[in-house]
Amino acid sequence: MLNTLKKLIKISGVSGREHNLAEFIKTLLADYCDRIERDTLGNLIAFKRGTAEKPKKVMLAAHMDEIGFMTTFIEDSGLIRFGTIGGINFNAAAYSEVVFEQGIKGVLIPDKSVAPADYKATKFYVDIGARNKKEAERRVKIGDCFSLSPSLIRLCGERIAGRPFDDRIGCAILIDIAKKLKSCPDDVYFVFTVQEEVGCRGSKTAAFTIAPDYAIAYDVTSTGDMPGADPMAIKVGEGAAIKIKDASVICDNRLVSLMQKTAKENKIPFQNEILTAGGTDTSSMQVAGNGAVAGALSVPTRYIHSGVELLDIKDAKACSALTLALLANGLD
Repeated sequence: MLNTLKKLIKISGVSGREHNLAEFIKTLLADYCDRIERDTLGNLIAFKRGTAEKPKKVMLAAHMDEIGFMTTFIEDSGLIRFGTIGGINFNAAAYSEVVFEQGIKGVLIPDKSVAPADYKATKFYVDIGARNKKEAERRVKIGDCFSLSPSLIRLCGERIAGRPFDDRIGCAILIDIAKKLKSCPDDVYFVFTVQEEVGCRGSKTAAFTIAPDYAIAYDVTSTGDMPGADPMAIKVGEGAAIKIKDASVICDNRLVSLMQKTAKENKIPFQNEILTAGGTDTSSMQVAGNGAVAGALSVPTRYIHSGVELLDIKDAKACSALTLALLANGLD
């Protein structure tokens, strides 16, 4: 799973520009699914047929997109102004290296007179080293997207830090499940969604089309195990986080209970997650069309939406193992 994650983070995928990542994931799944396609909005949907006479439809979803920026103006000096795509923490992003989708690199710098307490998009610029506007325009155009440069470093044990783990780790989990799932009574749809960071848009359209009976989202979640964190019963390294509730969804208690029971029976480490702020694709899958029995498995992650997101690969493996155990006998 770590090797898959290393490959996924290298491919740019700012919300609305996920196509290159989708094509790469398609190559990884080609030998493991019965059908792979992209829908109108850009979601990648890989289908594996179930063995039951009347199979249920199970939708497993992880978002491909990452937070980032879009070029809005190029100054006469060659410095680049931008707007944000998704929730940016400028205190974490200041003085970072960035990379444009076409490969151009630059640095993200706050205006000199601005204090950290006043950081916002209009007070930042990107310097690509251009001497003037004409030179900058040969490399960057209005509408070009960019993001903080990807990175991954190994820490103690199986812990890693870098970006964008949100939500390439979810994509890596889905790929792992697809490769290991030999057969299943239910029809399984592995959905790699677009534009989650700007409103869970992709999962909404995909769920409407698929009309799943069950839906599970895979994403990162905050933790309570670091200085200054809000009280939260989630720790890095303590297992898969079974979501009970977040700010956007109350997960179906039938599925939550089944996840907990299955984890205990299979001795898979897990935690119960209640997130007071934020949400995932779970919310839109739950209410699309006629609705679905919806839940989520999360990977505990420190420093989300920074350049040093930190997680434990063992927690991601637990999410995969729990899902495979759930699917083994069918979700019914």
